[in-house]
Order: sequence, then C-alpha cells, then structure tokens
Amino acid sequence: MDAAASPLFAFILTVVVIELTPGPNMAWLAVLSADRGRRAGLAAVLGVAAGLALLGLLAALGFAALIARSPWLFEVLRYGGTVFLLWLALEGWRSAGESSPARMNGSLRRHFRDGLMINLLNPKAGLFYLIVLPDYIRPDLPSLPQAVGLTAISVTIATVIHLAIVAMAARATAWLADADQTRLFRRTLAVLLALIAIWLFLDTRPA
Repeated sequence: MDAAASPLFAFILTVVVIELTPGPNMAWLAVLSADRGRRAGLAAVLGVAAGLALLGLLAALGFAALIARSPWLFEVLRYGGTVFLLWLALEGWRSAGESSPARMNGSLRRHFRDGLMINLLNPKAGLFYLIVLPDYIRPDLPSLPQAVGLTAISVTIATVIHLAIVAMAARATAWLADADQTRLFRRTLAVLLALIAIWLFLDTRPA
C-alpha cells in the first residue's frame, strides 16, 4: 500500500466505524422506516446525505472554523438539534393513533427535509468535518479538492449504511396489524427518539 492510499484507507475505516456507532441518524432512520415504511426511509436517507454533504462543503469553505471560534454558535446548533428531535418525538406520540394510508407514506418531501435538518443541526456531524476530516488532508496538496473528495467518500459510506438500516427496519411494518399494538409501538418509538435527543444534548455539552 503506497503512501497516498494508506491515509485514504485509514479515513474510510474511520468513517465506517463512526457510521456503525449508534447515533441520531441510525436511530431516527430505523424509527421512521419501521413506522412509516421503506419509501419514507429512503426519502429521509436522501435528506441525511444532503445534510452531510452540505456540512462537509461548509467545513471546506471555512464555516466549521467559524463555529470553533464561536462557542455561542455551537450552542445554538446544539440546542436547535435537540429541540428539533424532541419535536419529531412529540409529533410521533400525538399521531400514534392515526392509521390512514396517507400517514404511512406521508410527504416524502417532508421526510427529506427532516433528514436534512437533523444533520444540519447535529453538532456531532459538524465536529467530524471540523476535527476528524482535516487530519486526512495532505498539506502538500490543495486542501479544498481534498476536503470535497473526502466528504464525498464519507457521505457515500454513510448512505450505504443508512440504506441497509432502512431496508432492515422497514420489515417491522409487517408486524403492525393490530391497532392497539400499532399505537403502543409508535409511542414507544416516540419515547426512544426523545431519549436519543436528550442523549445527544448531554453528549455534546462542552467539557
């Protein structure tokens, strides 16, 4: 393995490990796909990919450095992401009793938007592009093309893993035949999403 390939392999391995670690994206995609079905999950995956790509681009253009120098801006993202996840959990709890076909598909544009917003407001995703990705940029080459290329690789890996999660979680929709069982399941997912929001908030608090 040559000198150029070795850091790239290390970066790919790092991204795979990070993406396989349970977090907001993995949990939310599983919750959504199990509750709303595969189409909703796929729309959300596209939103997540767009959010990650935009974060990587902003980091490459220097926005991540601005956040690093502005603790208040990081806190805005931290609180905003938590509130957004809690709002999704509350919405899921309140609509747990609905059983119309329209609810299952919902608005695919809306699921895309939610996936986009969850990542734009996710401080942990931002920290990856701020702290981890720059370690794999070679100082002897132009940094912007490298940052864009590494971002594309990380988004591709994340998307493949997220698609697998959606495919597996969507199978759970076949279990929800009884109305009471469905309501209990959906409210359990809503509570789980709220707990994820609280965990993310506590996990990203400044040391």
